[in-house]
Amino acid sequence: MGVDLSGMTTETRNQATMDLDVMTPLEVVTAMNREDAKVPQAIQAVLPQIARAAEWAIASLEKGGRVFYMGAGTSGRLGVLDAAECPPTFGVTPDRIVGLIAGGEGALLQAVEGAEDSAELGRSDLERRGLTADDLVVGIAASGRTPYVLGGLKYAGEVGCRRVAVSCNPGSPIGAAADLAIEAVVGPEVLTGSTRLKAGTAQKLILNMISTTAMVGLGKAYQNLMVDVQQTNEKLHARAERIVMEATGADRETARGSIAAAGGRVKTAITMILVGCGAEEADLRLERARGHVRGAIRGE
Repeated sequence: MGVDLSGMTTETRNQATMDLDVMTPLEVVTAMNREDAKVPQAIQAVLPQIARAAEWAIASLEKGGRVFYMGAGTSGRLGVLDAAECPPTFGVTPDRIVGLIAGGEGALLQAVEGAEDSAELGRSDLERRGLTADDLVVGIAASGRTPYVLGGLKYAGEVGCRRVAVSCNPGSPIGAAADLAIEAVVGPEVLTGSTRLKAGTAQKLILNMISTTAMVGLGKAYQNLMVDVQQTNEKLHARAERIVMEATGADRETARGSIAAAGGRVKTAITMILVGCGAEEADLRLERARGHVRGAIRGE
């Protein structure tokens, strides 16, 4: 029995691009640019839901839980991408924000036939990772109907953890299966059904918002600086020094010396300079402030 895609906004034909096959390259990219401009508008309509998802992510992470992204195809790849970028940017371990894609790592480069149609696979992927009620599961599917995601959300409900659904169709099945539905309706794609386009862009922006807002809430930023950035190459060593300089007004030599004294911990180095203390006291202040530099400076 086939899947009925009729009625899905993401599968509707875009009347503005019916002659796509005879457009010039400039006309194609102009049409795409015009359609892409609609994405931020669609997201603006669901900002309260995105903020709630970020609040839930903070709550899970603060009590030692994890955030799981799960999806298939483009949606799954976007979740894996966002999860993979959190450790170097925010200094979290890879097991805190986890990206799951139907079919496993091999599906990142090549579609795994049938994987997205298995609700049981969605369930088992979470079971294998020991899902608990402290975790948060974010199901991602442009169509809003992917069985892999539905299976994961159903299992998450049985476990008792919060569930968020991110889709681009209103009244989606995954939205109905979740505690919170984020449905950014971006309209028909330039190329009919190619949801790696506007829908993919919308999902990427939403995941950016959820993870960044959550990390800021956990104290991973001071002002608008990445104070838990991991220094894994020369560029990032230089960035760490610049962050300390920007945050404190110190010169490069002072910043470099403070980072060294802090064992490479940027937040500690900033606190040391602004408070005028050693690394041990700075770390104690940060611990009491739950990792927030402003709180550490104020002695909160």
